[in-house]
Amino acid sequence: MARNRYDVDENLETPFNIKHLLRAGQYIGRHKKKMILSLIFSAISAAAGLLGPLMVQRGINVSVPNKDVRELVLLSVGMLAAIIVSVLFSRARSKYMIEVGQEIIYAIRKDLFEHLQKLPFQFYDDRPHGKILTRVINYVNSVSDALSNGIINFVLEIFNLVLIAIFMFICDVRLSLVVIAGVPLLVVVVMLVKPAQRRAWQANSNKNSNLNAYLHESLDGMKITQAFVREEENAKIYERLNTAAVKTWMKAQYTSNLIWLSVDNISTWVVGAMYIVGLVMLGPAMQIGTIIAISSYAWRFWQPILSLSNLYNTFINAVAYLERIFEMIDEPVTVDDVPGAVDLPPIQGRVTFEDVTFSYDGKVNVLEHFNLDVQPGESIALVGPTGAGKTTVVNLISRFYNINEGRLLLDGHDISQVTLHSLRSQMGIMLQDSFIFSGTIMDNIRYGRLDATDEEVMAAAKTVCAHEFISQMEDGYFTQVNERGSRLSQGQRQLVAFARTLLSDPKILVLDEATSSIDAKTERMVQQGLEALLKGRTSFVIAHRLSTIKNSDRILFISDKGIAEAGKHDELLARKGKYYHLYTAQVED
Repeated sequence: MARNRYDVDENLETPFNIKHLLRAGQYIGRHKKKMILSLIFSAISAAAGLLGPLMVQRGINVSVPNKDVRELVLLSVGMLAAIIVSVLFSRARSKYMIEVGQEIIYAIRKDLFEHLQKLPFQFYDDRPHGKILTRVINYVNSVSDALSNGIINFVLEIFNLVLIAIFMFICDVRLSLVVIAGVPLLVVVVMLVKPAQRRAWQANSNKNSNLNAYLHESLDGMKITQAFVREEENAKIYERLNTAAVKTWMKAQYTSNLIWLSVDNISTWVVGAMYIVGLVMLGPAMQIGTIIAISSYAWRFWQPILSLSNLYNTFINAVAYLERIFEMIDEPVTVDDVPGAVDLPPIQGRVTFEDVTFSYDGKVNVLEHFNLDVQPGESIALVGPTGAGKTTVVNLISRFYNINEGRLLLDGHDISQVTLHSLRSQMGIMLQDSFIFSGTIMDNIRYGRLDATDEEVMAAAKTVCAHEFISQMEDGYFTQVNERGSRLSQGQRQLVAFARTLLSDPKILVLDEATSSIDAKTERMVQQGLEALLKGRTSFVIAHRLSTIKNSDRILFISDKGIAEAGKHDELLARKGKYYHLYTAQVED
């Protein structure tokens, strides 16, 4: 079976690079005070929690033999107070860490989303959207914990380890040496298992990313799937990806459990050895309270070691995830305001192509030495074979792509030297994909101009003949439509998108196959509304149905990387050239 884009794993097995953690410091630094407070609270909580075994040792070794009830009561109250202090400070620390973690998630996602808004069309053409979602959601979730809890826990666990060791040696030096004798063995186990554990979790992350990518694609294409009866085949693909995700998760859990089992076994052996040494080798001089206290510290001693080994993997994975996140944030915005860009003043609508050459991939030119001068208010129709460059022409006017050579001017202003917002805000663009957002029909039309009144929205809908079908819906303009407008027919979606474009009141209007899904009767009504709308506006219309563009001021036949023919409808028919053959072929059909 051929490999698809969702089968390709991301490379997460990268060398540890401290620069990514240092760069992430900008997000941590914003919460410096909370991080310091959390560390202080953690230290107080840990120290209070370690007082208990010392009190137990004192109670068993001294208070009980002396029958000192008062001291036992004081020790009990002291233990209760230590537990309360430990819990309260631990809770306060958790509260701060949750806040910091969520604020870090918010900040990274905000930066990612704002950057994604600026990236050019080609970025989205080249990547499965599910994998983009994985970076924005899954990877950010993973690194946020490492950047907040991870750093605090790393410092805290080292502090705990040292503190526990001090308390142990205060109790008894000889038994403490027995406890720490198992550390070298655990270090060997960790060194052997941890690399495999890290690879296992990275593999699981990759497989989940692949699964998300395919799921996103499948949901978007569900109608096509059912139309071509691809349910069983798609289910097999999903099962394969799902099985891979489950297998990698099981393997990751298995390798992770090896560490836990090793720590559990080694700590049990060490505590057993400590009892033997205390009761047998050191003889009756060893007090039972000391053995119990050391036993309690021994169990606690291994927990920071286990936590530190887990944190090691967390940081390694976090660096890999950070690299992918920063890679996306660093993705160059190839279409952006140049330094010193100025706002485009209100335009009349003159469009001039001066010797423009353009290529999508830098290899094959779509347009070569393209020249065109359009006067304000002139209507231009673009026709020609598929792939000739008709959509490319209007995309360049909107500056969705940068031209390779030449200049494109609006009212004499080079569009590469003006801000994108000032350029596109004076254009009304309706592309072939009539995207409808989830929300009301009113909201979808108002998307073209957020300050428009309800009356202006309705007026735009009436102009394009959308008012009638909208009024017949259960809540009229306030009817909720689903994502991508699944409740609407294709023609209705185009009419809503048409109204949205017209509402923006553009100086230049671009219609790319705007009426392709509207029936002939509706199209005639739309054409009547458009005549009034297009008056005084520069317009570019791409249409395969040539009957819709017969009244255009000029018809351009785009072919062979340029303009093959240009003129009015009747003039081009009289020449009996490429336009004539294209038109007569449609009429005969």
